[in-house]
Amino acid sequence: MNESKMNDTAPRKGIFLLPNLLTTGGLFSGFYAIVASMQGRLAGADAVLANEYFINAAIAVFIAMIFDGLDGRVARLTNTQSEFGAQYDSMSDMLSFGVAPALIAYNWGLSSLGKFGWLAAFVFVACAALRLARFNANLGVTDGRFFQGLASPAAAALVAGMVWTGSSYDFNGHQYGYIVGIITIVSGLLMVSNFRYNSFKDINWRDRVSFLAILLVVLTFVVIAYRPAEMLFGIFLIYACSGPITTIRSVRKLKLEHIVGDSDDADFVDDVTDNETDAENNTAEKNTDKPE
Repeated sequence: MNESKMNDTAPRKGIFLLPNLLTTGGLFSGFYAIVASMQGRLAGADAVLANEYFINAAIAVFIAMIFDGLDGRVARLTNTQSEFGAQYDSMSDMLSFGVAPALIAYNWGLSSLGKFGWLAAFVFVACAALRLARFNANLGVTDGRFFQGLASPAAAALVAGMVWTGSSYDFNGHQYGYIVGIITIVSGLLMVSNFRYNSFKDINWRDRVSFLAILLVVLTFVVIAYRPAEMLFGIFLIYACSGPITTIRSVRKLKLEHIVGDSDDADFVDDVTDNETDAENNTAEKNTDKPE
């Protein structure tokens, strides 16, 4: 009797199926993106076929983003979080949002630039690895309303959106190789920066909204569906630029730790916040000094 009770209360070994199945879907999408970009490079002189492969590779990155957004939420909703799932998700993100976008950019427009080309791709991969490692180390420490640096899926979407848009217009990426390289490098560096990016986690999705808001959402989906490449590239380009703008506007004097630094700078304690806190403390002290 006691043995059966102990067996019932003992933790069960195994892996939760549903969230890890979604993570595997993201991993598969990232791997397919790499294979499709290699096929696009091998297509060579057949520009139409090559652009088709590169478009498929870019779309696969966005599909990986959908899987990445679902696995964590499904795990929380079904109470199936696990340390294995968190580590597996990080490994999947490294492939889908680190290696895959870098190789897509390399095969599309950087391979003809020699050392600069593969170094630009490596910078993106290295920054993605550092970004994921820093995020895991600081999880639960930083302000939940903001990301510290550009999130790796958003950086991957920026690079993939660039390739998707260029291929849709039959651009030869090698003719714009240095532009491709600069965008790839900047996207990587933004990941390891201290710029604040809105995480949108403070939005209450259960709030009531007006009919006009729903109409705008519908119109947004229609526009994206009509021109997915240009719209997605434009959205993530604006989001990438929002980090520096938000950070510069939120501090009285821009310092080096607002741009780059170690994990001790993760709290983003800026001059404006310090001044507001001091003012609140002074007001509280004055109120306590008043006789009741």
